[in-house]
Amino acid sequence: MFAAAIIGHTRLMPLASLFRCLMPQRRIGGVFLAALLLSVVTSPGKAEDGEAGEWTAGAYSFSDEMGGFIIESVSGKGTHGDPVVLTETLNSSSPVTLVIRSVWPIRPFDSAALYDNGVLYMRIVARNGSGQGWVEFEFELQELLHKASVFGDGLSFDQRSLRKDNISSDTFAEFSRDFEPYDKLLFRHGKVDPGKSAGFSFLITDFTPRPKFYLVQDPRIPSS
Repeated sequence: MFAAAIIGHTRLMPLASLFRCLMPQRRIGGVFLAALLLSVVTSPGKAEDGEAGEWTAGAYSFSDEMGGFIIESVSGKGTHGDPVVLTETLNSSSPVTLVIRSVWPIRPFDSAALYDNGVLYMRIVARNGSGQGWVEFEFELQELLHKASVFGDGLSFDQRSLRKDNISSDTFAEFSRDFEPYDKLLFRHGKVDPGKSAGFSFLITDFTPRPKFYLVQDPRIPSS
């Protein structure tokens, strides 16, 4: 009954809190309890069908709670070899905001398991449900909602590295990164027709991780 009650949760923040409460400094219930809770937290979570909610993968949860799009699935750990893959449908050509939360303890750049280390490899597959063709697609990171991310907050699309092999798209031929006073990633020279999907891969780094940040997604249509 205890295990069934835990697995029945679909919202991650209560589950993460429960996990921390049940894992004190001394052992309670032996190794079996630890393994059970670890398997629940590290398994991809799912919101109820048709509802906005949080999906979990690796050290993070991902939410479409701000509206305008629907998350269809989330999987992966967020590492280079196993990036988080988020599939979604955008209902219009207006910007939408993905809310990303830490569900594990924060420890910057720690390679051990069960920590949010500030390194998140992502692939987003965005389906065009808007009825209008997209000719560009822009991502913007925000540590505070509706406020531009600056260098001092540590959050960026891997700003401190000159490498570009962590950024790609299977639909758009080129991209550009814009730093200060924004952290933006713009994909261009491509097209996504209504009903079609586009894939984007990139690396998010945060030298001073916070428990919540935002990824604004802005599909662009041809100017009149």
